[in-house]
Amino acid sequence: MNRPVLGIPQNTIEILQKYNFSFQKKFGQNFLIDTHVLDKIIRAADINKEDMVLEIGPGIGTMTQFLAEAAGKVVAVEIDKNLIPILEDTLGSYENVSVINEDVLKLDIRGLVAEENGGKPVKVVANLPYYITTPIIMGLFEEHVPLTSITVMVQKEVADRMQTGPGNKDYGALSLAVQYYAKPYIVANVPPNCFMPRPKVGSAVIRLTCHAHPPVEVEDERLMFDIIRASFNQRRKTLANGLNNSDKITFPKDVILEAVEQLGKGDSVRGESLTLEEFARLSNSLARRR
Repeated sequence: MNRPVLGIPQNTIEILQKYNFSFQKKFGQNFLIDTHVLDKIIRAADINKEDMVLEIGPGIGTMTQFLAEAAGKVVAVEIDKNLIPILEDTLGSYENVSVINEDVLKLDIRGLVAEENGGKPVKVVANLPYYITTPIIMGLFEEHVPLTSITVMVQKEVADRMQTGPGNKDYGALSLAVQYYAKPYIVANVPPNCFMPRPKVGSAVIRLTCHAHPPVEVEDERLMFDIIRASFNQRRKTLANGLNNSDKITFPKDVILEAVEQLGKGDSVRGESLTLEEFARLSNSLARRR
């Protein structure tokens, strides 16, 4: 690399001091300062020169440098305008990197991928701000952005939630949504001392390999996710009561009960014991009764 490697702590400190940068709590900024972790992320994301990578929240460009060495093209989206001059400095010598100063949640990412990569699937790599991890990942899936994979650093607890199955206390709407769109795999756990400033919680790198086709057939995706959300909103209630109490589920109680009974798990079954396939069956059963 032809610039100081930012994954080395003293280089990070130097660039922060040079620009008199102060961390913004509202943006959840924690910069990686461990080159072993950075190497692991690049390997897990399986990047080569054919790939365009979308990086969300490049910070000072720590991971962007590693991505630029591995990928054909990197487009980095950074919300904090104070970081733009730093990124121009740290990434200036990479001709395959462009930086966009925008809020990723307001950006038309499908349009961006069409423009920058001819609509071909991209790989997303990010050290995500923990407070908006779920909206970012779900936004990418729900907008049907063409993706090969998403490899992200997230809060350990969130990574566990994404890959867990029925009967586990971490199992919920996020687990099902992620597993509908992708196959999750936790690559590595990352302790707080790998970041500056240190977060109060442990982190994990998770790779979500996107399905070419969802693993279950659903007649009405929105209805299935409304059912999933309703069944986890009131965990203590039975599945039938949870659905009946939801303003999003407009079927009469007897219709809901009949569809639940068809699952063959008894009428006192709770949502947390259902697999993705069973939620799909329940959703399709209700969709046909409209």
